[in-house]
Amino acid sequence: MKWLPVFLVFIFAAVITLSQNANTANINAKGATLGERIMPPKGYVRVAEPEGSFGAYLRGLKLKPDGAKVHYFNGREKMNNNLYAAVVDMNIGNKDLQQCADVIMHARAEYLYNKHEEDKIHFTLTNGFRADYSKWKAGYRIKVSGNTTTWAKTAAPCNTYQCFCSYMDVIYNYCGTLSLSKELVKVPYANMQPGDVLIKGGSPGHAELVMDMAQGKDGKKAFLLSQSYMPAQEMQVLTNRVNRELSPWYELNAANPNIITPEWDFTTSQLMRFAD
Repeated sequence: MKWLPVFLVFIFAAVITLSQNANTANINAKGATLGERIMPPKGYVRVAEPEGSFGAYLRGLKLKPDGAKVHYFNGREKMNNNLYAAVVDMNIGNKDLQQCADVIMHARAEYLYNKHEEDKIHFTLTNGFRADYSKWKAGYRIKVSGNTTTWAKTAAPCNTYQCFCSYMDVIYNYCGTLSLSKELVKVPYANMQPGDVLIKGGSPGHAELVMDMAQGKDGKKAFLLSQSYMPAQEMQVLTNRVNRELSPWYELNAANPNIITPEWDFTTSQLMRFAD
């Protein structure tokens, strides 16, 4: 019965492939954006998001084709061992910069830049220095000498996308979960909204972005999460390993203090929000 091992290998591979997917009832493989690809769970509808809001922007983010693998900054593939349900089509560059907190800052800054509200873009470096994009586009550049950080007028004013990306590269270099956690404001878990951040600042630390939310007729709420990780990698919409029927959605359950995600566990007290 020499065919038996090959048959078993085939069955095992099929089971593994199936386990890597979220509930197929919640996935529209032809959907091009987050809102089109990931359907609300049965009995749920998406929460209303005002036009122009950060939540509406995230819902409209373009995704790579269904089944696409996450790539690291160096082009290598990240195996999908039941970790992610979709890959956000976002350029992460070719350096090990855009890790967990960085892709969240990237998404937030892109949203403001595309909305022509770039003067609202600012992040605080780990050493406490506030870096406003408005200064950068005026021609000032950040000068770091030991623990001292200053602005120096060394360039002509600019506001091209390349100029914006150069600013963000500095942010990725000098910010992280620790600095971002100090910049965000805490919000009650029950008041979660798209664009909020689950974050544990420090080393090690981690951060995940609430991408979208849905609500059931019974009042229950569910949410989607995305992350990057180490080394720098493409933003990925996470699966829910605890509840495959709901996956890739997570139930908003304030009575359960733990949020278990594929590569990190958070508590409900770690939900935060951009202040402006």
